[in-house]
Amino acid sequence: MTPTIKPEVVGKKKPFVPKKRREFLSRKASDKLWFWLFLMPVLIPFLLMVITPFITGIYYSFTNWTGGLAPTEWVGLDNYRGLTSDHRFIYSFYRTVIYAILNVLAINLVAFALALLVTRKLKLTNFYRAGFFLPNLIGGLVIGYLWSFIYRIVLGASGLGLFSSSPLVSRYAMFALVAVVTWQYAGYIMMIYIAALQNIPEDLIEASQIDGANALQRLRNITLPLVAQAFTVALFLTLVTAFKQFDTVFSLTRGGPDIDIPVWLQNALGMEFPRAVGSTRLVAFQIYNWGISRGNFAVAQAQAVVFFVLLSVISLGQVYFNKKREVEL
Repeated sequence: MTPTIKPEVVGKKKPFVPKKRREFLSRKASDKLWFWLFLMPVLIPFLLMVITPFITGIYYSFTNWTGGLAPTEWVGLDNYRGLTSDHRFIYSFYRTVIYAILNVLAINLVAFALALLVTRKLKLTNFYRAGFFLPNLIGGLVIGYLWSFIYRIVLGASGLGLFSSSPLVSRYAMFALVAVVTWQYAGYIMMIYIAALQNIPEDLIEASQIDGANALQRLRNITLPLVAQAFTVALFLTLVTAFKQFDTVFSLTRGGPDIDIPVWLQNALGMEFPRAVGSTRLVAFQIYNWGISRGNFAVAQAQAVVFFVLLSVISLGQVYFNKKREVEL
């Protein structure tokens, strides 16, 4: 009798995984799970409050939406075409560029000077730092109303030369706005420069002093190159903040005072301005005026999208240029 051979059970054997590797894989999966669980409380509000409105706003810029649950119709690029002939939007962007240049220069110069001052090991250094930083803790609306009182009541009633009348109703309104925002943000940017200045090796400064370098030479050849990265960060922050400026404009000047546009500027922009335009009407305030005051939310969304694209290009260009300068320094 021949023995019968039982057929082998067909099937794949599970690969042998060492116990330590199984524990590692299990721990890795657990870490990923906990990572997403801890991220959700931040990610979900970000998606709902930032990404969703952003995408929805882009969609509404192609419609005739007037706000709320009003019915909308698709109008394509009509809202964007209208911006090319909207003299108020173009002029507001022109004024925003001027304001941004003045504001970025003023804030960074004042902030860097303050940083140099408080890092010289003076008495009450911490007190000075806190005092310079304090205005940044006050909201833009509050600061606008505060300085509106100072300009209109205190300085306007002084009758002294430049301040014989309130700067907010004169051709100096833009400079008055720049001064207020500089007072608010210089302390914050100062902290960035302080951190960079404190990282400069003391040995390098002492060696330059022994070699006979004066203060200006040390500033130009040692300090500025070593704080180049801080300049990149500070310029980016102040540039973006300047272009987005709204709250202080709203409470301080309301976009005014109205001024007549010079003929040369009208010719340069290639359009005629039928009436006076606010000298401090920046793009953010112009978008608010179209959306909230006039109820034309679709056009306001189109302006916001164009403004976002232009601001992104300008900001990225500024960062690229400064990074290139860092390498050269």
